[in-house]
Amino acid sequence: MTKIDIFSGFLGAGKTTLIRKLIAEGYRGEKLVLIENEFGEIAIDGGFLKDAGVEINEMNSGCICCTLVGDFTKALKKVMDDFAPDRILIEPSGVGKLSDVAKAVERVEGAHIGAKVTVVDAGKAKMYMRNFGEFFNDQVQNADLIVLSRTDTANSAKVLTAVELLKGLNDRAGLITTPWDALDGALIRQAMDENGLKAEMEKLKEEQEHHHHHHHDEECDDPDCECHHHHDEDEEHEHQHHHHHEDGEECDDPACECHHHHDHDHEHHHHHHADEIFASWGMETPRKFTEAQLRGILEELGDAVQYGIVLRAKGIVDAADGEWLYFDYVPGEIEIRRGAAAVTGRFCVIGSHIREDALKELFAGE
Repeated sequence: MTKIDIFSGFLGAGKTTLIRKLIAEGYRGEKLVLIENEFGEIAIDGGFLKDAGVEINEMNSGCICCTLVGDFTKALKKVMDDFAPDRILIEPSGVGKLSDVAKAVERVEGAHIGAKVTVVDAGKAKMYMRNFGEFFNDQVQNADLIVLSRTDTANSAKVLTAVELLKGLNDRAGLITTPWDALDGALIRQAMDENGLKAEMEKLKEEQEHHHHHHHDEECDDPDCECHHHHDEDEEHEHQHHHHHEDGEECDDPACECHHHHDHDHEHHHHHHADEIFASWGMETPRKFTEAQLRGILEELGDAVQYGIVLRAKGIVDAADGEWLYFDYVPGEIEIRRGAAAVTGRFCVIGSHIREDALKELFAGE
């Protein structure tokens, strides 16, 4: 069995930073493979993690969800067969649903989920929950361990609000609120193992209880049990969990496209895929930037009227002084650092209702 840890988290929450910390301090001595699933055309993070000696299988065709499960499971099986790692780390797209990723992993023979970790930016939890609840909430509700990022820089009232909101969505998961710099990666890893095991035990207990209700023809008196749903024709609108594909196969994946055709009367129950809500745009550029120019461009991204709702931007560009600039942007926060040369400058912008022409003009300096 290959153990698989999944690191979920909304755009820019700090998943890559946490993974790098764990690789350096928490997974010592283990043979690791990282699978990244970028939402967008240009993969940026790959270069950052190759330094750590981790094999990377970049998947840029979209998020891991109903439409991609086939490809993903094949890729995961291939990684397991080709590299025979002790552990695989999966970093899904920031707009992927953790429930979809976990289901995809569970379909792969020989794969065993160790821990489902969700990283949440302490200062932005409320805003993301309000604006992108379907995606953000799924990542929180399906986590075994929630790791808050930026608790050292976020307003303390916001941190307390974030904790309350997160516990409201998932009070079973473990919660880390201590700033990461104060924690050793081995301690975070220990919390992952403990909470992953706890979740597994709870799942087994639920399965056993469910099985207990259905011994032979024994009558089940649990009104919430699945077995009653087939008899409640009058309440079908409350209990319609299963649909069938055209080939007659039953599908119980709520995110699957097949459900969309059945939900006309209940639009508020409609499930979206990431590419219906989010868009990404990226380009390669030989343009040289000064640090001040780049900062000015990134500050402009906050103008939603001009550029759409930009949730994340990251990239590597050539600097005018001969070095290279690596940048990360999330609303209200800009990070620029210097790093090794790349083959060419490239960047990626992710958001909702983004205006590509305006962005192209901004980055091209036209």
